[in-house]
Amino acid sequence: MSEGPASSHEALKLREQAYVGYTRSLLANEIKPGQFITQRELVAITGLPLGAIRELVPRLEAEGLIRTAPHRGMQVPQVDINLVRNAFQFRLFLEEASVRIFAKSAPAELIAAIRQRHEAVLARHNAGDDAGLMEEAEATDLMLHEAVIDHLNNEIISNAYRVNWMKIKLIRLAETRLYVTMIPQVMGEHLKIIEAIERRDENASARAMADHIGIARQRAVNI
Repeated sequence: MSEGPASSHEALKLREQAYVGYTRSLLANEIKPGQFITQRELVAITGLPLGAIRELVPRLEAEGLIRTAPHRGMQVPQVDINLVRNAFQFRLFLEEASVRIFAKSAPAELIAAIRQRHEAVLARHNAGDDAGLMEEAEATDLMLHEAVIDHLNNEIISNAYRVNWMKIKLIRLAETRLYVTMIPQVMGEHLKIIEAIERRDENASARAMADHIGIARQRAVNI
């Protein structure tokens, strides 16, 4: 018997919950890079039925967030030089082109809001207000990059970017997380991008973005 509309919707909801549960555990470092894991363990981690996990696995494999190893089960991606190279190269291709479009046509009020958020993080750092500051700095970091990508209004690119961002986060978890001491440097790199965007200088925006991503990549390579 085929599923009715209600049961199809429920199955889709369970698959999405399973995906969110897996990625949340991955980014919380509860599931370790390189770890071998079974479907039963994923059931325990996500609290969702085995059927939802079985349907989740092909999506995770397609996105490179898990791989099937013959005779060994499933393996979480390892943080190695290939992951660093691939993730940052993909990021550079997307963001260098996207920031040109953003510089040309992004609303002035959005650009102002991004600048204000960065300046607030720097002000808190300079004042020694470190409580929750790293989380705020990471959210501000992501705010700029997502704004640049989402301005394209292309769901395929936005989804691909977010999957790649998870891989970047995995790399950061290995050693290169945005520590409080790095906030002035990272926010300073962002402000150079923002300044070029404010001038509507597409070439300077792209150069500043490429420089920023190159520095982040080198930091990851030096793990």
